[in-house]
Amino acid sequence: HSLFSASSAVTHHAQVAWKKFTRKCSSSCHTFPYIRMAQAVSLALSRSHLIVPGIFGLGGGRLALAQRKVVETNYYPSPNSLYSRAQDGHAFVSSILLSVIEGVILLVRAIYLTILFSPSIIMAPFADSCGLKFRKIWLEVVHRTLETAGPAFIKWGQWAATRPDLFPKDLCTKLSELHSRAPEHSFAFTKKTIERAFGRKLSEIFDSFEEEPVASGSIAQVHRASLRFRYPGKRVKPMLVAVKVRHPGVGESIRRDFMIINLVAKLSKFIPTLNWLRLDESVQQFAVFMMSQVDLAREAANLNRFIYNFRSWKDVSFPKPVYPLVHPAVLVETYEQGESVARYVDEFEGYDMVKAKLAHIGTHALLKMLLVDNFIHADMHPGNILVRVSHSKASRKRLFKSKPHIIFLDVGMTAELSKSDRINLLEFFKAVARRDGQTAAECTLRLSQRQNCPNPKAFIEEVDEAFAFWGTPEGDLVHPAECMEQLLEKVRRHKVNIDGNVCTVLVTMLVLEGWQRKLDPGYDVMETLQTLLLKADWAKSLSYTIDGLMA
Repeated sequence: HSLFSASSAVTHHAQVAWKKFTRKCSSSCHTFPYIRMAQAVSLALSRSHLIVPGIFGLGGGRLALAQRKVVETNYYPSPNSLYSRAQDGHAFVSSILLSVIEGVILLVRAIYLTILFSPSIIMAPFADSCGLKFRKIWLEVVHRTLETAGPAFIKWGQWAATRPDLFPKDLCTKLSELHSRAPEHSFAFTKKTIERAFGRKLSEIFDSFEEEPVASGSIAQVHRASLRFRYPGKRVKPMLVAVKVRHPGVGESIRRDFMIINLVAKLSKFIPTLNWLRLDESVQQFAVFMMSQVDLAREAANLNRFIYNFRSWKDVSFPKPVYPLVHPAVLVETYEQGESVARYVDEFEGYDMVKAKLAHIGTHALLKMLLVDNFIHADMHPGNILVRVSHSKASRKRLFKSKPHIIFLDVGMTAELSKSDRINLLEFFKAVARRDGQTAAECTLRLSQRQNCPNPKAFIEEVDEAFAFWGTPEGDLVHPAECMEQLLEKVRRHKVNIDGNVCTVLVTMLVLEGWQRKLDPGYDVMETLQTLLLKADWAKSLSYTIDGLMA
């Protein structure tokens, strides 16, 4: 109206009416931008000629459009709005409640563990002074306590059994018995876990599945099954597999227990007598060891690496993971037939040729892991080693001439050494072979990046004296493995630090040497290692083959 009217009075009235209209409509956030746009255009056209008002109208329109976006943004709930604050408040309250519940669970668990470990802790100060019988009772109490405390503490006991540099020999021997059969979970949970992991029904994956597990550990249990293969127009023989299923709640239980163990380790910093143990660092090493046991997908990766490393060996093998049936909670692998090596060690009479070959194969496999691959199976107790001997209708004499085959199981626990640790460890073995006590002690002191030995000189002198005795005709009767055990006892008494992976390798060698000495008393693992080291120039190269050195 103001555009086409020539009268200034009419224009004035139109503008007054427009202002009233805009005030009346300003309460509506939806229509306000369009009104502002029209107001800008009409006002510009009423004050100027046709071209200039067009330019101002276009600019006013763009400005109003920008205001519209701001208004529409303000119309929806912003992060500062009451609705959003209510949502954030609900999430905050929920997180607070969950944290409180988690804290209560941790507190109850801590109280339970305190009560459970109280007898062991109270008896510990008297274990050395009250006689051998009392000490045996204390060791049994510690063993039963760790078994009752749950998977995290069972695994801690197994890890502690590999640390004779930190714990007495008899305690390590008792803790090594924690490889016993653990309670089994229900088949219903097994079925649910497998179907959830692979997104398919159990009957779609397996032709048959044994509900009773063939073995059960602290982390998982193993079922035997027949894998179903479907190829169009082809009939394939079902594949026998082992299905390892993690126990229910193991991950959460271990996580909570590890938080408690970590807290105790941090508090130990304030106790001067425990500082040399570096429990915080040991707990971190134990955490890596523990999580490698819980994650079954990591075990599958370890299997693949061992299979590749031993691809040219005909007398050593590992179970093969069946992809894509690999999950952190479920691992499907080939089922390996065989007898436990423990039966050859403790039960079978005779079979001397087979036992001697087993000792040689096991030694060569370990030396390859240590010296060539730098990837060591760190859980080589007899329960994790199977022996397969080809049975035929031939005479029994042929069995003695047959070459056995070794299968290594349960490779969740492995060890790798840094270049400096390998050099120091191999120089240590060379010093032991040469009966050089001072060099052996100095290499031992270098087996930790943070050495806190209070009196290194006294340690070197004591080790040198021991080696001097072992070099005499009387000391020559002492087995090299016993010398190593005595040396680790001196390490513990003098509070010498040894990194976890290095100590794990040492103990693995001692465990292997222990059961191989029973298989073939005339074969010496340590002597074989020393012979290899004296033939090789380790200062120049760490890369060679076992077969070449044996030749």
